Amino acid sequence: MDNKINLSFEEMWVKIMACDQTYDGLFFTAVKTTKIYCRPSCKSRKPKKINVEFYDDIQMVESAGYRACKRCQPEVEHSPHTQLIKKVTAYLINEYKQQLTLQDIANHVGISPYHLERLFKQETGETPRTYLEKVRIDKAVYFLKNTSYTNLEICYEAGFQSPSNFYKVFRHLKHCSPSEYRTQDQ
Repeated sequence: MDNKINLSFEEMWVKIMACDQTYDGLFFTAVKTTKIYCRPSCKSRKPKKINVEFYDDIQMVESAGYRACKRCQPEVEHSPHTQLIKKVTAYLINEYKQQLTLQDIANHVGISPYHLERLFKQETGETPRTYLEKVRIDKAVYFLKNTSYTNLEICYEAGFQSPSNFYKVFRHLKHCSPSEYRTQDQ
């Protein structure tokens, strides 16, 4: 399947705790105790971590015996473009380290760059570039909290081409520098 993403359990856990709709449709949260599955953005009460399983395919989660949440309706496609957007977002999440142009992304899904940007913005409220920056900052945050990499190593590990752009985007999205972020909550 084209839409498979490579996120660790911990990364997916962070997404569901934040009700992050960025990852809707790319993975599903299944709760063993209730036998219900949800979108990452579901606003329902969060389960205990030990009761959670993640699935990246709706058929797999349903064949494992889970039923769809009535609140977030993960089984309902909300738009005719949902599959295309899933394909684009999965590509961005998996290829975040690459130097991607709009043309590269458009080639991956087989439509023109102009059409891709217009559809993506219509469906997600942002451009593929800003989405990719969010994915990269998510990775940077993960590295800041879980590794001893330097900020410069994190900059390149997260797919940024220059430290100045990394710091600018990080500050814009997190309202602090990477170093300030690393020392929070410790």
